Amino acid sequence: MGDASPINWRDHVRVWREKEPSPLPSAAPRENATIVIAGTGPVGLAQAIDLGQRGHDVVVLGRFDFVPAGSKAICFSKRSLDILDRLGVGDTAVERGVVWNVGKVFWGDKSDPVYQFDMLPVKNQKMPGFINIQQYYLEDILLERIGELPNIDIRWGHDVVSVEKGEDCVTLGISTAAGSYEIRSDWLIACDGNKSTVRELLALDFDGRVFEDNFLIADIKMKGERPSERWFWFDPPFNPGQSALMHKQPDDVWRLDFQLGWNIDREACIRPENVDPLVRAMLGDDVDYEQEWYSVYTFQCRRMARFVHDRVLFAGDSAHLVSPFGARGCNGGFADIDNLGWKLDLVLRGQASATLLESYNEEAILTADENVLNSTRSTDFITPKSKMSAVFRDTVLELARQFPFARTLVNSGRLSTAVSYPNGRLNTPDCDDWCGRGIAPGSVALDAPLNDRWLLEQLEGHFMLLANGDPGFTLPGIGIIDISGAIGNDLLIDRYALSPGAAYLLRPDQYVTARWKRATRSQVSKALEHSMGGDLG
Repeated sequence: MGDASPINWRDHVRVWREKEPSPLPSAAPRENATIVIAGTGPVGLAQAIDLGQRGHDVVVLGRFDFVPAGSKAICFSKRSLDILDRLGVGDTAVERGVVWNVGKVFWGDKSDPVYQFDMLPVKNQKMPGFINIQQYYLEDILLERIGELPNIDIRWGHDVVSVEKGEDCVTLGISTAAGSYEIRSDWLIACDGNKSTVRELLALDFDGRVFEDNFLIADIKMKGERPSERWFWFDPPFNPGQSALMHKQPDDVWRLDFQLGWNIDREACIRPENVDPLVRAMLGDDVDYEQEWYSVYTFQCRRMARFVHDRVLFAGDSAHLVSPFGARGCNGGFADIDNLGWKLDLVLRGQASATLLESYNEEAILTADENVLNSTRSTDFITPKSKMSAVFRDTVLELARQFPFARTLVNSGRLSTAVSYPNGRLNTPDCDDWCGRGIAPGSVALDAPLNDRWLLEQLEGHFMLLANGDPGFTLPGIGIIDISGAIGNDLLIDRYALSPGAAYLLRPDQYVTARWKRATRSQVSKALEHSMGGDLG
């Protein structure tokens, strides 16, 4: 392996927090590892925590020797917060973030919204509908958690420069300022972003659609009392013929988003003298603010054809990319690692064959396709490409003022929610008639109070049987939560239609995989085996 001169990334990327470059490992020039994760963004860090909590040794490689700053993900959904809570950082993220549930959509010069929506329609759950928090703050939180897990080795300034797939391993060439070395790893998880080095080194496809429009992100710092809500404008007087968005972040930072059109001078658009008129037109001539970060982006909706390539697994933006309206990028990445972690854990422990990972490929692609579909529809509604499309959009917005049916057609970005797998092959189909009640197999579990805690807090990241009454048996690998004696369990019983004797089998990622009105040991055992890929050969 030849040496490669490390790139000085500070010439290209803004620095948020410096990190000491990690030295060469003691096993250099060749090292063996069980799991290597490429990428120190939130998805890679979350994957490391998930696998580290399950007891595995993990090496995390970051090409930078710093945490980047700048405008990236800020909106994190309830489902992501539930995942982060399982990783031990949910409470901290909510504490440090800005909580919001309400979004409002405006049209033209009217000060009243066309309509508003609530991202937490089902109340009495631990986590809110959304929080806003700068990505680098969330990365700080994840790194704090990694510092509590001694089996995670995070290496700063270690850049992947070659990848060679073998039958039972992956060999990586790593370049650092101190020299080069190789790692022979059983598994490689690529979480290294939309310009994934791993994907490019393996010459894998990344197909999709690039939309002909540009948007300006203006993160500004300003004081003032404004509601913690998502405000979106179609054709506002301060950006006529275009759209705009406003979000609150911690530390008096606000995310302003302005549609610009296609044929623009991208460099000129981020000059302060050109951004200032847009900011003042939106917020008022007397607003006192400071520039935090300006950038221009173009919508893209793309994904790989497959996310599983033998011993190389892709997650997050390295596998799929969507436009930011709908907050489906990083949230989709958290869904990936939540799905992948427990499956790889079972494979590593010898409790499941590697064929189980094919279900990750299938379910993660279903999630990505759902996100791409919603992002594409949002983009087409926000930026109509024909006269008839514009007429349709404006008619919908006009009708939405008065008629509830039209509000469901208004699309300013369908915000990220958990994706269900009703036909997923890990599900055990219902054999009882649930009369449309409860939570069907393939859907994510719904939180509810349980004694003095919350249900999702008690699922513990492995298979659980949620039962209304002692099932009368135990099975290796399954925990049991009997709610029959729980205090104030009426709400939980109602949400799950848990009549006496009924039971749900929940996967380690909190998805329902089977349910019964009367569960027998044989039924639960078969459903568990099926959910672990026992018949997926």
